[in-house]
Amino acid sequence: MKQLIQDLKNGNTLLEQVPAPQVKGGSVLIKTTHSLVSLGTERMLVEFGKASLIDKARQQPDRVKEVLNKMKTDGIMPTLEAVFNKLNQPLPLGYCNVGIVEEVGKGVHGFQVGDRVASNGNHAEYVCVPENLAAKIPENVSDEEASFTVIGSIGLEGIRLCNPTFGETIVVIGLGLIGLVTAELLKANGCKVIGYDFDQQKVELALSKGIVAFNPSQGNNPVKFVLQATNEIGADGVIITASNKGDEIIHQAAEMSRQRGRIILVGVIGLNILRDDFYKKELTFQVSCSYGPGRYDENYELKGQDYPIGYVRWTEKRNFETVLNAISTGQLDVKPLITERVSLENFDQIYGDMRKSGSIASILVYPTDSKRINTVSLNNQTFEGKKGVFGIIGAGNFTSATIIPGMKAANANMKYIASAGGLTAKIMAKKGNISKATSDYKEILNDQEVDTIMITTRHNLHAKMVLEALKAGKNVFVEKPLCLTEDELQRIVIASGAKQTVLDEQIAALPSVARNDAPMIVVGFNRRFAPLAQKMKQLLGEGPKNINATMNAGFIPANVWIHDLEVGGGRIIGEACHYIDLCTFLAGSKVKSVCMNSMGTNPEENTDNASILLKYENGTNAVINYFANGSKAYSKERIEAFNQEKTLIIDNWRVLSGYGTKGFSKMKTKLDKGHKEQFRLLVESVKTGKPIIPFDEIVNTTKASFAAIQSLKEGRWVEVS
Repeated sequence: MKQLIQDLKNGNTLLEQVPAPQVKGGSVLIKTTHSLVSLGTERMLVEFGKASLIDKARQQPDRVKEVLNKMKTDGIMPTLEAVFNKLNQPLPLGYCNVGIVEEVGKGVHGFQVGDRVASNGNHAEYVCVPENLAAKIPENVSDEEASFTVIGSIGLEGIRLCNPTFGETIVVIGLGLIGLVTAELLKANGCKVIGYDFDQQKVELALSKGIVAFNPSQGNNPVKFVLQATNEIGADGVIITASNKGDEIIHQAAEMSRQRGRIILVGVIGLNILRDDFYKKELTFQVSCSYGPGRYDENYELKGQDYPIGYVRWTEKRNFETVLNAISTGQLDVKPLITERVSLENFDQIYGDMRKSGSIASILVYPTDSKRINTVSLNNQTFEGKKGVFGIIGAGNFTSATIIPGMKAANANMKYIASAGGLTAKIMAKKGNISKATSDYKEILNDQEVDTIMITTRHNLHAKMVLEALKAGKNVFVEKPLCLTEDELQRIVIASGAKQTVLDEQIAALPSVARNDAPMIVVGFNRRFAPLAQKMKQLLGEGPKNINATMNAGFIPANVWIHDLEVGGGRIIGEACHYIDLCTFLAGSKVKSVCMNSMGTNPEENTDNASILLKYENGTNAVINYFANGSKAYSKERIEAFNQEKTLIIDNWRVLSGYGTKGFSKMKTKLDKGHKEQFRLLVESVKTGKPIIPFDEIVNTTKASFAAIQSLKEGRWVEVS
């Protein structure tokens, strides 16, 4: 299928051929017929992409601070690589989509195949949209009219926050697409509406709809005009839908408001607010968040958990439905707003020079004969007869920044990369010279030329995909963790076969063919392959050791998926397992028992501030301090190891210092957490059949992470069987 994207690196708008998305649980797959170009929002993205690196930095001062802090801890080159990697990931454009439901995901009850729907889907021939971000279109509303649903909801949410009553005077500043829709909806609500804009075409259109409108450039002072129109009382409410970097608009809005008036910001303006403007009138100011309640709430949008109507009357989905109903009943007439209709192939007529465009609403029209294709080929590489042919499932930031560069450096044969949405798979296939991009990972499992699967998805999918890969006879590399539950681990162990040397009594029961030909399972515990870790282990020598490992992990907001125990498993199982494996590597032994203590008073709560104590079979003691409340200016990782009157310290994977180590005092490297060596060894191991990490150690590490959580809940040491 074809999809419009914005290249953030050079500002180009491209129509890309990408795999069609797969329908997900709780979502619907839609074949697009029309989509509306939001000229204001999309022009900002286009102009940001075309800006120089300096201008991009000026527009995002908070990100600049993050970059500078990262440079202090990680170094200049790794930080710049991360920044350019981010800029190399194009953005999908568009959020006003109309089409026909082609497939319904598991758990969806409000839609069926053939329904016409409006959604916040991108400019693409096929989109997959969560149930709560789509709404059915009334029969008497055309697809073109329905494409205004999401834009209308943005304006409607601003109105709801303003809470106007019948007869009040509301000013709309900025009569672009959202402003015109907002003004008309206010008029339908029984309000006296005053609007102004510097574009006379938009002013004329507002006047034709019965709105009191004017152009300040033609001699009207906005504040005096509003005061005169309200008998010097001032406006009851002001809704700002304009886009302007200056602070004059917010000052004017305050000056034209009555005592205790309401000001709602829907657009983007300068916000250097003067206290006296708001103090003397006791004005209220609120910023509107997109389409309404539920926006950016994963439980609502992705998991389909609706808010009870008795408590949250108007959600974003119910706002969608309200706008569609207003169009259906004639309260909102959007047809006069349409100034051009352009076929998808001719998109550049809209995006070529958006600043000079006089269009108010541009409609993209999609071909009716578009085909749904799950896999796109990028080159004609041949893999027949080759050993070590990889297929990657998952195309997130880690895959882009770490896995693809590492595998390219290892000269790996990469045939596939898969992502459920399709777009990121295509982008990363181009970056990594990968032969095929797909949205259906099962095509990789069914390809006999592929012998190794790399899984880099969200954690809740790891176990399922590992088992599917093993069933298909493929070797598996899974980015940590291996799985999230004991039951998942048990099923993986049984499916793994004897080659992994674990659980002898279960393995003995497997057929001899399975024992001899069992695929390899490797987890991405990369730190043991770092040159500093390898040197530390060599210098430590044999016998029991004391190890103190600190992970200054940094704060992550509670709504990030890693904290979701069902999706990410929490940061201990999802991330601290890295350090359990590292301690196991340095100890040269397996974990025997675990005790974990955390900051806080409720052991049932998820935690990312904890100390994990590990006892090893050979007598080694290890302490892992996994903290999220430290300064980002301090080293992110620090490992101290003690043995035979020797002390070795790794500081942030850049320096290894030795004390009492004859002939050794210090070793320095570039920031290297072992990824490069891990991938080099992985490519070799697939050809030789020898795992790079013993599977019994992987199982032991996984069990130890589960035991840490159990220990916290039960307040005791937990044995690792």
